[in-house]
Amino acid sequence: MEGAPGADTLVVMATVVEPRPSAPDDAAGSPGPLRRWLMADLGDHRSRPAAHGTPPSTEEPAQGKSWWRVMCLTGVDYFSTLGYQPGIAALAAGLLSPIATIVLVILTLAGALPVYRRVASESPHGEGSIAMLERLLSFWKGKLFVLVLLGFAATDFLITMTLSAADATAHIVENPHVPSAWHGHEVLITLVLLGLLGAVFLRGFGEAIGIAVLLVATYLLLNAVVVAVGIYHVVTEPSTISGWTDGLTREHGNPFLMVAIALVVFPKLALGMSGFETGVAVMPQVRGGVGDDPARPAGRIRGTQRLLTTAALIMSVFLITSSFVTTLLIPKAEFEPGGEANGRALAFLAHEYLGSAFGTVYDVSTIAILWFAGASAMAGMLNLIPRYLPRYGMAPDWTRAVRPLVLVLIAVAFFVTWYFEASVDAQGGAYATGVLVLMTSAAVAVTLAARSAGQKRQTIGFGVIAVVFLYTTVNNVFERPDGVKIGACFIAAIIAVSLWSRVRRAFELRVQTIELDATAERFLRDCARRTIRLVANEPDAGDALEYDEKVRQVVRDNDLRDEGDVIFVEVVVTDPSEFEGTLRVHGEVVCETRRVLRFESATVPNSLAALLLHVRDTTGVTPHIYFEWTEGNPVVQFLRFIAFGVGEVAPVTREVLRRAEPDRSRRPHVHVG
Repeated sequence: MEGAPGADTLVVMATVVEPRPSAPDDAAGSPGPLRRWLMADLGDHRSRPAAHGTPPSTEEPAQGKSWWRVMCLTGVDYFSTLGYQPGIAALAAGLLSPIATIVLVILTLAGALPVYRRVASESPHGEGSIAMLERLLSFWKGKLFVLVLLGFAATDFLITMTLSAADATAHIVENPHVPSAWHGHEVLITLVLLGLLGAVFLRGFGEAIGIAVLLVATYLLLNAVVVAVGIYHVVTEPSTISGWTDGLTREHGNPFLMVAIALVVFPKLALGMSGFETGVAVMPQVRGGVGDDPARPAGRIRGTQRLLTTAALIMSVFLITSSFVTTLLIPKAEFEPGGEANGRALAFLAHEYLGSAFGTVYDVSTIAILWFAGASAMAGMLNLIPRYLPRYGMAPDWTRAVRPLVLVLIAVAFFVTWYFEASVDAQGGAYATGVLVLMTSAAVAVTLAARSAGQKRQTIGFGVIAVVFLYTTVNNVFERPDGVKIGACFIAAIIAVSLWSRVRRAFELRVQTIELDATAERFLRDCARRTIRLVANEPDAGDALEYDEKVRQVVRDNDLRDEGDVIFVEVVVTDPSEFEGTLRVHGEVVCETRRVLRFESATVPNSLAALLLHVRDTTGVTPHIYFEWTEGNPVVQFLRFIAFGVGEVAPVTREVLRRAEPDRSRRPHVHVG
């Protein structure tokens, strides 16, 4: 305890209000050049809107790229699946591959597309269905739910990077012009490709979009040539069609059975829908209208919906035609592991019908777009992670900056590649699981959004889509349980790292800004002529008797000469699972004579420390604060502070102040009696 004040002391008393249970519903010195380079955009990313809040006025919807350019960024993921999707479909469905692909396209256009158009409308800043579902759950339930979804998102996006790079490697080593010495070095080649991808993002995001436009335009043009040549051969060689139809009849009997089997096997083709979630995640890159409301930029929403629709239509045409020509023109044995068409069916046709020169050009284009397919996934994670984890206190503040986060993500991708030995097949289950879980969550989110808006027809329609996606997800889980296991590892890692970070950052100030109304400012202005002291108290009745008794107790326990002027400060804990926030302090007079400052916060000690420092900086007077010891086990009290924002307030407030203000002579004084 520090020295007692004199008779002219003004005592400011802090009253702590615990929340009611809710219904379920740097080192010192200048940074070096490397650190400055890594953190160059940290200030910009601090201004990103919270996932459930209103975006700051600094965000300009009119800035960004044309929707078709951003479509190419998400298209490097979506369209690049043509490199392996026809082969996957042929292995999964055999001769039924074109029919199963038609089922997939119907689900894409009638299911995934309307769902994600609605998601784009509901979350125009790229938060996606995660933010929509976050609003349904409060407190720690909501945070843990978001962490689980982020785990599946990380599974989807990171495996997109590693699987696509591994498939690009497969196209490299399978090309006849590549030296045989490259075989057996798939892991090293994949790591090099991932490193190059990271280098692009370390240089700048604008370069990523420019590269994506070139790659997508070239790749789609070459695929159109291969598919057109394939259709020409099918049409000019009638035996191919008759052989296919005869095989269908011989193996599956009547058409109804064929359709039934196609409905059963189409979940194995679900990777053909893998671009929608990244399409929404990169939404902040879409240019909005000049007069758009930053909270709901209508121009950006329209542009993203055009992006999703155009990409879905282009991909649907290529999925059906590529599946048709590869199934009819490539012998079944070539699709099997070790076959020349395994994982590269269209590349096989390019070499077979257009010659080695064109086939090599096609291979180079496929390798390039598969290498860069991770760009949309990287962009999605660079948008999602800073919107959630730092705001929850579950990641260091530097994760708001692009370059350090790129380095971390590339390091994780390196580990995944090494662990799975750059195998496309080994990562396919995790990829499909991540995609389908996110799509199912999006369908559920828009169903609930339609229901809350009173849209009965949309609720029923989206509900049916959600059931179909749920069936597809469950089917995939039973077929490839390894995907859930891998996803669970990502989830466990994210939760563990997030909770560790939350505990590690527990003693930060957390308060971004403090706003005082005119009454509160007048109270503090009056206090500035004297020594300012705060005394913490938990209120009961909140009447004059309680306030008077508390004043007498403070005088008695701290050996003060008299009561002096008294100002109570009442802290109401709202959502203790939140980490950052703004203190809006309101001043008022209660019980005729008692002056009170009231505000809400996620945590009592951190907000009191922030207020003390604010009072010191605005008045020029170093304040004092008085506490009572809280009864109970100190370990339990610390856990209460971590989970509920209360507990043993006195020592935590002092520790927050100690870390925030290294100069002891300027640090607000803490007294405990």
